[in-house]
Amino acid sequence: MATSDSSTVVLYRPVGSRELALIEAAGWRAFPPRLPEQPIFYPVTNARYAEKIAQEWNARLNEDRVGFVTRFSVGSDYIARYETHIVGASWHEEYWIPAEELDEFNRNIIGTIEVTARYDDAEPAIEQDER
Repeated sequence: MATSDSSTVVLYRPVGSRELALIEAAGWRAFPPRLPEQPIFYPVTNARYAEKIAQEWNARLNEDRVGFVTRFSVGSDYIARYETHIVGASWHEEYWIPAEELDEFNRNIIGTIEVTARYDDAEPAIEQDER
């Protein structure tokens, strides 16, 4: 997990265009509430994992086929109350923040949320029949 100093922890979050628009509407200072079918908010601990999700899920499965990686910092004392979870390879590390605790999580973001990467996965070209 990357840390900028001992008082903060740098985290990442892969998002799609819709979620990014809500982050922007919140002044780049908060993540939007979870949907009813999303019981946890899962920021990840490294850029590599966030990039993989943005490329393989957001840019391929979202309607507009675009994915973004966001980076932000939270207070280390705050995030220490949560355990990390490995959900695949050893570098697939994420925190599980219950949806009902997301407002408090947002209050513990230090600074702003920034976009560090964008991935597009355009539809494959359809071959036209040349007659």
